[in-house]
Amino acid sequence: MTHEGDLDPAGAAGPRPEVIARRLVDAVEALVELWTSAGRSVGPPLSAQQLKALTAVARRPAATLTDLAESVGITLPAASRLCDRLEAAGLLRRIPHSHSRRSLSLLLTPQGGRLLAEIGARRTRDLAAVLAGMTPLQRTALEEGLRALRTARPAKPADHDPDDDPGNPPFGPRS
Repeated sequence: MTHEGDLDPAGAAGPRPEVIARRLVDAVEALVELWTSAGRSVGPPLSAQQLKALTAVARRPAATLTDLAESVGITLPAASRLCDRLEAAGLLRRIPHSHSRRSLSLLLTPQGGRLLAEIGARRTRDLAAVLAGMTPLQRTALEEGLRALRTARPAKPADHDPDDDPGNPPFGPRS
């Protein structure tokens, strides 16, 4: 419900951006829970950081530990410990790097690949169940809103374009 103080004082129709932002926080938290619960529901259960690491390695085969640390946003020692756990679980392997004797390449094991595929399928199934409870008009509005949010988000120099990652389809063409 919109209250008078919620309206945009600049004369634009609808609520102020701050009001919408507060409302979106709840929706995003629900989506994040749906997203991360898929990683906890498989065997072995994965933390969000472990899942992020496996996904990063899947997107960049033969990544180094430095690549992984940068991609996940952690220190090299933390990345090494993360790889220790993933390797012990049989999800990741470290092998000698093809171009540098001082580096190791990270590769998903077949089990790690199957686990990521299972998580992806579960996410798709869970999200499709949520979307099935919406009307076609609501689904279209959501897709348009997500596309607008993505387009309006200021790019940071360290960001990579998810469109460059095969297997990470965008919400649609950018406007």
